[in-house]
Formats: sequence, structure tokens, C-alpha cells
Amino acid sequence: MKRTTGQNRDITTHWRPATQAVRGGTWRSEQGETSEAIFLTSGYCYDDAQTVAARFAGEADGMTYSRLQNPTVQMLEERIALLEGAPAARCQASGMAAMTAALLCQLSAGDHVVAAKAAFGSCRWLTDNLLPRFGIEATAVDAYDNDQWEAAIRPNTKVFFFETPANPTMDIVDMAYVCGLAKAHGITTVVDNAFATSALQRPMDFGADIVAYSATKMMDGQGRVLAGAICGSEQFINDVLMPFQRNTGPTLSPFNAWVVLKGLETLDLRAQRQSENALTVGRFMESRVPKILHPGLASHPQHELAMKQMKACGPIFSFILDGGREQAHGLLNALQLIDISNNIGDSRSLMTHPASTTHHGVGAETREAMGVTEGMLRLNVGLEDPQDLIEDLDQALTTVGL
Repeated sequence: MKRTTGQNRDITTHWRPATQAVRGGTWRSEQGETSEAIFLTSGYCYDDAQTVAARFAGEADGMTYSRLQNPTVQMLEERIALLEGAPAARCQASGMAAMTAALLCQLSAGDHVVAAKAAFGSCRWLTDNLLPRFGIEATAVDAYDNDQWEAAIRPNTKVFFFETPANPTMDIVDMAYVCGLAKAHGITTVVDNAFATSALQRPMDFGADIVAYSATKMMDGQGRVLAGAICGSEQFINDVLMPFQRNTGPTLSPFNAWVVLKGLETLDLRAQRQSENALTVGRFMESRVPKILHPGLASHPQHELAMKQMKACGPIFSFILDGGREQAHGLLNALQLIDISNNIGDSRSLMTHPASTTHHGVGAETREAMGVTEGMLRLNVGLEDPQDLIEDLDQALTTVGL
């Protein structure tokens, strides 16, 4: 196989994002296929014993085993790295495999992590339950409060971990400040960028060390496959992450990698249109619900920061009803177009009740501290006509007395 993205990586990195999203990382076999090939193989054959020995010793390039390398997966890794502006990337079996690997590969017993309170429920489970089992302490902070990050630092703090916008509270983290603070103290920043992707913001441009993804979300964008990715320096990816991944096996399948490659070709188009749709729907909802959490609206307390860090604010926002779970569930049940689903980043509009789904497992006390109330609903705005979505929301709100 040969790479077709220019004669070398230096040329490829000068391409603009729209070109990278379609052609970045592309290899072609001797068949000359236009669309990336799916290499459905677990292993590889070699011309001689010396070749395989050299590859396993790291003295020669080439494939050895699909838990370590696969041409289709490697194409996706190269493309994601190019879009992120990262030196390197490794794909994972899912978004949570990516979050877990990004943390565990670099932490040991006795280390300390500072993590955002507002996060996806499974990410909070990692910091609140999994890490302490291995003697790793974690402190949860209100990520939008810069002073709390500095106050939480200890001599053994190794990692800052946060997502922005946060799921589902839509808190915005001042990445330039928090990443700068981390660098000043020799702390590594791990940023979950799944809500935005590189199409809307690039955390490394603000000083982040590692960017982790659920590629299941906007990168695929059509609710088809599970996938994850971790971006970072070549030293981190090859020397820190790779030994962990090689020996624990959170491997992305070639088929799933191929699906995400196809999704990346339209990521920018979808992200921009869904952001526009979400802003249109958000403006309607702002006049109908007690509280809305949408960074693209001037009513959001960190609107200016969001506009500074993001090209657009993405397809997702939350709102809060005064009637608690009963009213929230009533609205969900009244929907006729928008689907009830706990997924996000899909081209279809989806709504969920975080307290009883994505954040059920963290417990009531933690949800309260995060700001995930019983009346909160999270909406992923898709590619449908926003006026159809508004009509559906209007009749559902009317049904529950709003």
C-alpha cells in the first residue's frame, strides 16, 4: 500500500481542514481504490522470519497484528491527528475506552487527578470509583471556576481532566487558563472534546496536551458504530499510551474505523448546519422554558468565552423544567418527531433525561453537585428542518403545560 496524501506528512499538514477531512491519511493498495479499503484481518504474513523479527523489535515498519496496527484503522488515526493538529493519534474501541486509556496509561498509585464535576456519567465513574481502586485520588471541581483548579493542585497532581462544553450542563472551561496553569505545575491536561470535535474547537490550540474522543458521536454522526480516539504528542502516543493499549487491547475494528472515515468527510458540514439548527431551536426554547443552557445564546453565563474558543457551539444544549422528572418525562412522551435516546452527535434529533439515563449511575448526591436536576432535559439537534423541530417541541411543551 502507499499513502496518497502527498509525498510526505509535511505536505499533508499544510492542507486545510476541509481537504484533510476527505483525503487526510488516505492509503491506496495496488488496486487503486478511490474509497478507503476495509482490511478485515486479524494477522499478517511475512516474506521471511527476519522481517517479522525486525517488525516486532521495532527495527522495521509494517503490520504485525491488528490489535496493534491495521491499515484501515491507521488511516483513521492519521486523519484524526491531522484534523486535530496533533502529532499523533491512536483509535480505541469506544469513547469510554479512550477516556479510560488516556488516564490509566499515565497514572499510578499515589497520583492525584483534578477533574471537572460536570462530566458524562461514565467519566465521573472513572474518577470517583475506578481510579481510587488503584490508589489514585481525584478531586472534583466546578470547571468553569478558574480559582478552583489552582486551589485543588497538590504536589502529586498529575492530570487535569475535563470536557468543554460539559455534558449535560454545558459548562465552558477556560482552556487557555486551565492548560496554562497545568503547564506551569508540570500537570498533563486531558480534554474530552466529543461535544465539539476539531470542526468546532481544537483544544491543543489552547495548550491542551491530550485530546480524547468518543468518535461514536459527531465523527460518525449517524448513530452507526462505536469508536474512540486519543490525540497527543508522538512521545505520549508511542511511549506512554501504546504499551497500555498493546497489552490491554481496547482495539477499534477495521469496519468501525472505515465508517468513521466516511463520517469525517462530512463532519464540518454537519457540525456547522447542526449548530445553526440548534441555535434556531434554542432561541425558540428560550422563550418557553424556565431555564436554558446553550453556550450560543447571550443568556449563557459563559457565552463570550464560548464564542472565543469555538467556531460554533454545536448541536447540543440542555434546558430545565420546574416540574421535575414527571414533567420532563411527560415532555419526552409527547414528542412526535424527536426521538427519545441517550445518544448525541447524531444527524437525527434526540432528547434524553440525564438524571434517569446517562447520569443515573453517579447517584443523586453527585447529580445535585453537578447541577443535573430532575427537571433537566438534553437535546441533540439534528439535520431536520428546524421549523419541524420547533413545531414538535411546541406541541410537547403545550402538552405538559408550558
